[in-house]
Amino acid sequence: MYVFGYASLVAAPGARPARLRGHRRVWGVAMDNSVAVPGYKVYELPDGTRPAAAVAFLDLERADDDHAIVDGALMEVDDADLARLDARERQYERVDVSGRIAADGLTGRPVWTYVGRAPGRARVAAGRAGTAEVVVQRAYVDLVEAAFARLGDDALARYRAGTELPPPFPVLELARVDLAVA
Repeated sequence: MYVFGYASLVAAPGARPARLRGHRRVWGVAMDNSVAVPGYKVYELPDGTRPAAAVAFLDLERADDDHAIVDGALMEVDDADLARLDARERQYERVDVSGRIAADGLTGRPVWTYVGRAPGRARVAAGRAGTAEVVVQRAYVDLVEAAFARLGDDALARYRAGTELPPPFPVLELARVDLAVA
């Protein structure tokens, strides 16, 4: 099996270039940073305080134009890898995009990707409407750009052209804090 990454997963070891048809990449999902979930994460400002804002990440949405393309990368995975990714990507749900992927050497095995869950998308919608505070972590922006730069072949330029940039929310220096399992 494969997973198609279009943001931070592009940085995964062994990821190789791929394209997803019929979608576009947007800042479309956010976690509630005011809630500390054991075994998950929160984000803190440099002074150690945790902003009550939602923290946004890149997401996919279906495009009206089936010719719309999202550049990204494929990772080969097994069932254990999928279980780990499902836990990591708790703001997202895994969906099958097998028939929409273009990549060299794709062998007909299933291809999954992760799209934002309704609660995370609602937080972004509230931020866009001005009824909630939403921010983006600078290190996340930098990680995604660096991952696309490593793919080569103008992947970074295509990422920038095919992504809602700059992010529609303030980009802050935030430290990720992984929380212990209860």
